[in-house]
Amino acid sequence: MNLDGLLERCWSWVAAGNRHERGASLVEYALLLGLIAVVCVVAITLIGNSTDGALSKAGSAFP
Repeated sequence: MNLDGLLERCWSWVAAGNRHERGASLVEYALLLGLIAVVCVVAITLIGNSTDGALSKAGSAFP
């Protein structure tokens, strides 16, 4: 399943008003939580790498 399919399924689930069984809802929430966690880790890694270089430059500019 690709990201577009997952997002489409999530939006259709929200629009349908939770017609799924309770277990299916739990799985969908777990998938969303996992996706959010992955996005956060990637964002923090990218921001950390870019700010590391900038802070190193700033730190080396001072004697």
